[in-house]
Amino acid sequence: MIYADNSATTRTKPEVLDKMLPYFTEHYGNPSSLYAFAYDAKRAVENAREEVAKVIGARGKEIFFTSCGSESDNWVLRGVTSKLRDKGNHIITSCIEHPAIMETCKQLEKQGIRVTYLPVDEYGSVSVDDLKAAICDETILISIMTANNEIGTIQPIREIGAIAKEKEIFFHTDAVQAYGHIPINVDEMNIDFLSLSGHKIGAPKGIGALYIRSGIRIDNLIYGGGQEKRRRAGTENVPYIVALGEAARLANEHMNENIARLTKMRDALIERVLKIPYTRLTGHPTNRLPGLCSIVIEGIEGEALLLNMFNEGICASSGSACSSGSLDPSHVLLSIGLPHHIAHGSLRLSLGEDNAVGDEIKIAEAVEKVAAKLRAMSPVWENGKPVWEE
Repeated sequence: MIYADNSATTRTKPEVLDKMLPYFTEHYGNPSSLYAFAYDAKRAVENAREEVAKVIGARGKEIFFTSCGSESDNWVLRGVTSKLRDKGNHIITSCIEHPAIMETCKQLEKQGIRVTYLPVDEYGSVSVDDLKAAICDETILISIMTANNEIGTIQPIREIGAIAKEKEIFFHTDAVQAYGHIPINVDEMNIDFLSLSGHKIGAPKGIGALYIRSGIRIDNLIYGGGQEKRRRAGTENVPYIVALGEAARLANEHMNENIARLTKMRDALIERVLKIPYTRLTGHPTNRLPGLCSIVIEGIEGEALLLNMFNEGICASSGSACSSGSLDPSHVLLSIGLPHHIAHGSLRLSLGEDNAVGDEIKIAEAVEKVAAKLRAMSPVWENGKPVWEE
């Protein structure tokens, strides 16, 4: 089997697992307790906080642990709009955000918050000019993802951050797909809030974090005890926090070599699969995540594509794994201008550290084989082309 769905989740790294195990059985004290036995747990949490911060040029005290990226996204959107309701009721995001942003915005709209959903171009990129035009006196938050989870396009975060700072508007970025994979510096990019998730970089599922710039106060999402400097209640999940810290350290240490290797493999994969007739790349051709290849193959349904790819020993996804239970085309693919019938044939292949050089060729061969097989069976494929081309 070749696993090519690292954008959905990664394998927990063995060294990460080794690091976290003692905090289940040996150093199991509650870090909020005052006695000496709990100190090892508390120190481990703080060490992890520092490692998570280093990846984005932040300080440990600016990192707050959460259960996942979705919780971090919810905390920012709900916390800012609640705290600054007297100042304004307008937020700006994009039309291709993760459901954790999109669905939260829909709920906030029911509560009287105005939301502007910026359009994107055919590559999935937000226009800085559109952003400037959308800002008004009531704008209190801009939330634009660092890189898209489906098509891999990297947004102009540095430019957006500069605009937000100039206009004195808070800027949040959902960096779940980008954290640990591409360079990010919160000071240089003027980022006030950043969401991240551990299972995208080799930590287990169920641990995430939110970066909050020092000096900024927003309302809590979870109330209760005094954990996380009284900003996120709940006994700390020490083993998973330790795992996130170790995964962050490893990602930071190997980032440059991973970018070089995965970009080369990605480009080879893209070049090969685009030789299949009536196949097109989705997302920006170069300004995209290092390991992500996203395509649409005309005349084929995504569900059949995935099942047959698995029969060939390849794990992949169609659109976003978070909404793969839906039969509707991805909102991201529709937003970049793909027709409904073409968007159905999407395939996301995301390479990671565990993929060996040569996997990209085997994956491409499988895509070629499966595409030919399904097109031969397809009612919308005739004479070597889709019926809508007749």
